[in-house]
Amino acid sequence: MTLKKLLPLCAVLVLSACGAGKEEACDLPFDMPEIRLPSIPERSVLLTDFGAVGDGVTPATEAFAAAIRSLSERGGGRLVVPAGIWLTGPIGLESHIDLHLESEAVIVFSSDRSLYPVIETNFEGLDVRRCLSPIHALGATDIAITGAGVIDGNGDAWREVKKRKVSPDLWKAVLRRGGVLSEDGSVWYPDEGYRKARLTAGSLNRQDPSLDEQEILTFLRPVMVSLRECERVLIEGCTFQNSPCWNLHPLYCKDLTVRNIQVRNPHYSTNGDGIDIDACENVRLTGSTFDVGDDAICLKSGKDEDGRRHGRKCRNVVIEDCTVYHGHGGFVVGSEMSGGVENVLVRRCRFLGTDVGLRFKSTRGRGGLVKDIWCDHIYMKDIVADAVIFNLYYAGVAATDRTGAATEDLVPVDETTPRMEDIHFSDIVCSGAARAVSITGLPELPLRRLGFRDCTFQAEEGVSVVNAEEVSFDNVTVNGEKL
Repeated sequence: MTLKKLLPLCAVLVLSACGAGKEEACDLPFDMPEIRLPSIPERSVLLTDFGAVGDGVTPATEAFAAAIRSLSERGGGRLVVPAGIWLTGPIGLESHIDLHLESEAVIVFSSDRSLYPVIETNFEGLDVRRCLSPIHALGATDIAITGAGVIDGNGDAWREVKKRKVSPDLWKAVLRRGGVLSEDGSVWYPDEGYRKARLTAGSLNRQDPSLDEQEILTFLRPVMVSLRECERVLIEGCTFQNSPCWNLHPLYCKDLTVRNIQVRNPHYSTNGDGIDIDACENVRLTGSTFDVGDDAICLKSGKDEDGRRHGRKCRNVVIEDCTVYHGHGGFVVGSEMSGGVENVLVRRCRFLGTDVGLRFKSTRGRGGLVKDIWCDHIYMKDIVADAVIFNLYYAGVAATDRTGAATEDLVPVDETTPRMEDIHFSDIVCSGAARAVSITGLPELPLRRLGFRDCTFQAEEGVSVVNAEEVSFDNVTVNGEKL
């Protein structure tokens, strides 16, 4: 079953703009509920009205808090951040608030760890304790981040750096910051606490719970924008960059609209994802650009036992007209998908120089069902590894490492077995990749019903299919030869 056969079944997505007009999208292969945009009162205040100075030196933390409190007490409104460089600690958004950055406004978050207390949160699909995010909201309704300014997370002060990922000149610059090195000199850490936590965590981001949290604060680096359990959210126009960890992490949100944003992280940034849409419902992401250090546009829904216990799906998601430059994956599902992912359309997107174009990953122990996903009119160029990859042996490494090969050992199928089925690709054009398509499922529960139609790949290697059933290729060519 392909996207083209399903288009007559389209539903209409209606987005009523904040106080003006409607935006409609049709031709969806699944029923899409109406996505409601936030209701923000017309009143506005200037950040400078609360004593803030945009000189990049004077802390504006108290001014942001006072401005938001003032608006909230009157039922909400727009906080306007004018031209200037605004140094601040965390900003907590409340219901009916629009954080609006004018075009020459730059918000820079302080590197003072004492401003970011450790809280109970969820990261990489697990219930964990990490530092409070620079921009955060919990249980808010009708919130927005809009404008044309820049939000900078000052992430270089938080992240580790691997020597192999940077040039010699950049490595020298990193060393001049101070910090400490790993025993073999291959990794730079911002401080000794981070190094100590990494020794016990290995490649994971979960520290030994016996460690002193205050000592390892830097290791508990936060995502830059954390929106949890929020409804009617708009993120529009701004540039988000240099995050301590992931840039944007909407979690358990409903009615989320993201449009015309730019997301930037250095190519070497550890966990430098663009946007991780995590167990959210009714989402539209359009017209945005990503150039990041890890996965760019990623759908998640919890990890292992924690994810299955929460049981929150990521569903009803439309992603259109986006461009990804550097990134481990252009569009990604997983590997945290234990709550399930369904009803997703990705179309008219460009992936230019990403490690992988379309990436689906999971592993034994996750559980969860990924189904009913359509990828249509996707254009790729200079893909480092695979244009399209399914890997059910994901081992937490970049696709360029090509680890996690299939094995023939069988394990019982139960709630911990991940499933992926009914995923469709049409009108895919790839000009240059190491491999066109790599499909690797589990022998005990193969991938099912993967369809490719009207696709053209130029790649060093062709198609590999292991442990998958009902895989179809209709008018698909690799290096000019039809499959």
